[in-house]
Amino acid sequence: MGTLLRGGRVLDPATGFDGVADVLIEGGKVAAVGTGLTGPPGTVVIDVSGLVVGPGFVDLHSHVHSIAGQRLQAMDGVTTALDLEAGLMPIERAYAEAAAAGRPLNYGFSASWGAARGQVLAGIMPDAQIDSGLDILGNPQWQRSSSPKELAEWLSLLEGELAAGALGIGILMGYAPLSEPAEFLAVARLAARAGAPTFTHVRELIEVDPATPVDGSEEIIAAAGETGAAMHHCHVNSTSGHHVERVLKSLDRARREGSRVTVEAYPYGAGSTAIGAAFLEPERLRMKGLRASSVLMLESGERIADEARLLELRRADPGAPCILEFLDERDPRENGMLRQALAYPDAIVASDAMPVFWPDGSQESTKWPLPPGGTTHPRTAGTFSKALRLMVRETGAWTWLEAFRRCSYLPARVLDDVAPAARGKGRLDVGADADLVVLDPAKITDTATYTDSTRPSTGVQHLFVGGVPVISQGEMLTDSYTGSALRGEPR
Repeated sequence: MGTLLRGGRVLDPATGFDGVADVLIEGGKVAAVGTGLTGPPGTVVIDVSGLVVGPGFVDLHSHVHSIAGQRLQAMDGVTTALDLEAGLMPIERAYAEAAAAGRPLNYGFSASWGAARGQVLAGIMPDAQIDSGLDILGNPQWQRSSSPKELAEWLSLLEGELAAGALGIGILMGYAPLSEPAEFLAVARLAARAGAPTFTHVRELIEVDPATPVDGSEEIIAAAGETGAAMHHCHVNSTSGHHVERVLKSLDRARREGSRVTVEAYPYGAGSTAIGAAFLEPERLRMKGLRASSVLMLESGERIADEARLLELRRADPGAPCILEFLDERDPRENGMLRQALAYPDAIVASDAMPVFWPDGSQESTKWPLPPGGTTHPRTAGTFSKALRLMVRETGAWTWLEAFRRCSYLPARVLDDVAPAARGKGRLDVGADADLVVLDPAKITDTATYTDSTRPSTGVQHLFVGGVPVISQGEMLTDSYTGSALRGEPR
């Protein structure tokens, strides 16, 4: 049975189409786009006049591995949520467990550089879980440089993960900021040979730490230029902070010279990670012009009083999630830096969504609305709707077509070479995957805040994943587990 979306403002960033039309969905695909369409007998007709119809958002940077978190992302317009900056290992287990539990959205993972190094350098066997991924971040054993034998071992692990379907290589370089730069170059060479992209949380900038082995943003530029690898610069807003203008100029230069570097940003002035992260050491916070009080514990809401308390928490539970305030959104100058990252030509919107944590230690719930007491970063629930609010509705910096290009089309194109199935996503022409969002352009907005972080966005009226409704008339369909795996295909 098909579905006919009647009379909406249809946006296809692949072809540049922006006009009132009908969209016919059949067999999980877009079967027709035009005016006066009719479907076969039994077709469900939905009047979407006055609403925007476009390809669902493709999130390249989501650490949400739960039904609860994916439902928050669905209300934000996301149809495909991928963990590519960190990744999971072993990749086969990650895919198998997601499939067994069921997912409302499409999902996928990169090969985890951090987990591969952790296995070889620290003897920590990965279990494809986000908790163990957070726990390892503060462990210094895996952050060191590798011997030639160790390097060969963990590169081999990554190569095996790519052969098993990983969507590229996720590189948490910012969590091992003093490791040998030659190792990063070796990963780039591996990625280039495999035809797979990398997704990097870069190491410190030279302005922050003059003793850094190499400037983080220049490192990714140089590696992409030397190897020809497709390299994605994760959350340029948070890793660049006050130096975002210089970083964006460097990226612009590199792209003009032919380097295959893509970039993403999210519309928040605070990030989230594990309290044991290397860049949360008191000395490194001071280098960034930040203080211990710039850090809040996510689950308790405690704002860190001083460096002594910060050190205590880092020792006690290095994997505990926290929030780091790096730009003050209330300050016009700093808010301008945040918007500059979003406005950068071809910058992709990506959330860096975090799990939802409940006081009993759980990170999952199949109930909707979500049970009270859950905490996360508001970007989990609101990244895409906030970007639309800021950049389309409030400032007019993007047209609606440009917004869908950055939220849907461009992120899908990052994956075209490694995952041919991605070529049907991020577009709304005949034959495209029927991963579609229908939103109210006057009402789409974020509602999640740092103190009430699991409030769903509003304005998404319908959401289809593989042609099956996940949201209908603004309401979550709690029996919809239509998400499927997006996997890499070895070259």
